[in-house]
Amino acid sequence: MAPIRTTFTVDDLRPAAHAAGMGATVLVQTVPSEEETREFLAIADADPLIAAVTGWVDLTAPDVADRLAALLEAPGGPYLRAIRHGVQDEPDPSWLRRPEVQRGIQAVGAAGLAYELLIKPPQLPAALDVAHALSEVRFVLDHCGKPSIAEDFADTGDAFRVWRDAMYDLADADNVVCKVSGLVTEARWDSWSASHLAPYVDVVMQSFTAQRAMFGSDWPVCLLATSYPDWVETVEVCCEGLSRSELRSLFAGTAATTYRIDLPET
Repeated sequence: MAPIRTTFTVDDLRPAAHAAGMGATVLVQTVPSEEETREFLAIADADPLIAAVTGWVDLTAPDVADRLAALLEAPGGPYLRAIRHGVQDEPDPSWLRRPEVQRGIQAVGAAGLAYELLIKPPQLPAALDVAHALSEVRFVLDHCGKPSIAEDFADTGDAFRVWRDAMYDLADADNVVCKVSGLVTEARWDSWSASHLAPYVDVVMQSFTAQRAMFGSDWPVCLLATSYPDWVETVEVCCEGLSRSELRSLFAGTAATTYRIDLPET
């Protein structure tokens, strides 16, 4: 973990993002903390590179709607566009099915925010259930559902087939988009290649299509296995068959729609 055991700021992000051709980004929560969310909102308010923030709130809190309202009214509050909780760390694979959790996610949607699904493959069925149950909420599946690439490492194993089928099922819910991110750190950090990741990207492109997929850098976590520009190049190699308009959707359009970001005319 040495490459990321340090403090990162927007000044560290800026050269990496610009080298990758990115003019704006979404700052995404890392810990279950409203204090961090408020810090991120203030950063977004002060720096034009940050176009939106995904924050955190206790979904199970009885006053979750009030907590969301307070964050939206905080300095930089208008930049809050989504909420995320580390469901991947919950021991109960059905955590998303809990009534109090779904009540919280419903409040997120009512506040005009998207909800990001940070989950692993065993939690995909519960994610499908909540996406169907709360069809009025916009969902973002982070990191392609974190397939076990390091163990499977190809499109031949049972784990791949189970993940693939779950992805197609989730893509049938038209209120869900998928973030193409985090795949390098689900692979073997020292021996991955674009050809190893291509089958997973192909599943996303075939199930969600470019119109409902978005590039995600997962910076600085991606530094465990690659650089920001190299990850962009890897995704481009995996998506070399896409048209120009499809690439614009993948690298900008879907994120702009999901996070309500104005894009420059081209």
